[in-house]
Amino acid sequence: MSEGRIPVSVITGFLGSGKTTLLARLLQHPAMGDAAVIINEFGEIGLDHHLVESSRDDVMVMSSGCLCCTIRTDLVDTLRTLHRKREQGEVSKFRRVLVETTGLADPAPILHTLMNDPLVSRQYALDGVITTVDALHGRKQLDDHFESLKQAAVADRLLLTKVDAASPEEIALLRERLQRLNPGAPLIEVVQGEIDPAVLFDAGLYDPATKSSVVTEWLRAEAFEDEHAQGHHHHHHNHDVNRHDARIHAHCLVFDCPLDWRYFSPNLASLVSRHAEKLLRVKGILNVQGEPQPVVVHGVQHQFQRMRLAAWPDEDRRSKLVLIARDLDRKTIEAWLRDDRLAELGR
Repeated sequence: MSEGRIPVSVITGFLGSGKTTLLARLLQHPAMGDAAVIINEFGEIGLDHHLVESSRDDVMVMSSGCLCCTIRTDLVDTLRTLHRKREQGEVSKFRRVLVETTGLADPAPILHTLMNDPLVSRQYALDGVITTVDALHGRKQLDDHFESLKQAAVADRLLLTKVDAASPEEIALLRERLQRLNPGAPLIEVVQGEIDPAVLFDAGLYDPATKSSVVTEWLRAEAFEDEHAQGHHHHHHNHDVNRHDARIHAHCLVFDCPLDWRYFSPNLASLVSRHAEKLLRVKGILNVQGEPQPVVVHGVQHQFQRMRLAAWPDEDRRSKLVLIARDLDRKTIEAWLRDDRLAELGR
C-alpha cells in the first residue's frame, strides 16, 4: 500500500440491528485509538459519554483517542477534509477509517466512492463491508426490505446481533438464510456489541502487493464450491448454497485454463455494461495468459478495479470469479463468458 493510503471499513445494517451498540463498543477498545469514524449525525449514535473534547467544525475526539466526525456535505468532501486536517496536524494521524451508514442506506454508492473517486482513492482504500443483522427480527426484515437484503448480500463480515434475545431455532434459520444469500461472508455472533476489532478489519485487498497470502480468505470461493462435473472449461455448482434469497443469487465460476485477456476482458466488460445495476458485488482472482502474477478484479455494479497480486496465495492456479447479483441467473452470466462467445469476439 502506498504511503498515506488508509483502509476504510463500511459498517452498515438495517434499522435497529445494533450498529450503534457495535460502534460504541469498538470505540472503547484500545486498538481503535488510531481510528477515525464518520457518521451521519452525532445524535443518532449516543456517544456523548465518550466525548473528551470537541474541536472546531465537525470532528470529535473520543475517549479512546479515535476521531468521530459527521458528513457535512458528502462523503468525498468529508474524507478529503479529514485527510487534510490529518496532514496539517489538526487531528491525530489516524490509520483507519470507519464509515457508519444509516439503517436504510444502500452501501453501493459509498463503495463506488471509495473505489473510483480519483481524489479519494489516492488517499483511502476500501477494506471491507461489515453488516449487522438482528437475530430477532432479521428474517422478517430480509423479507420486507430490500435494503436489508442488499446490505447483507454485499458484506465481507456478517454480524448476528441480539443473539441473547433470540431463540436457537430462530438463529439457526437466519444463519441458514444468510449463508445461502452470501456464502463468502463469515457469520459472527455478537452480544451487546462485544467483539475483537481484529476479527472485523483487514478483510479486503487494499494492499494487493503484500496481501497475497490472504486473498483466499478475501475471495472465499471455497464457500461456494460443490461437487462438480469434470471435463468442463469451468465448473457448475448446483448446491443449495448458491441459491438466491428472493431475487439475489450468489455464484462462483471456476476456470481451469488460463484466460486470454483479449477475449475475456471484453466479455466481462459487456456483462458489466449490460447488467451493471444487477451486479451487487464481484470479486475474482484470475490466471491470465502471459501474466506471471494473478490478477484480482473487484467490482460493485458498474465500477471495477483491476490489480495484480505479488504472488499466488497457494498452489491452486484456477481462475475464480464470485458474483452476487440481483435478478441475474447463472445461465445468463455463463452465456456472456462462455467459450464460443470468446471465440466469436476473436474472429
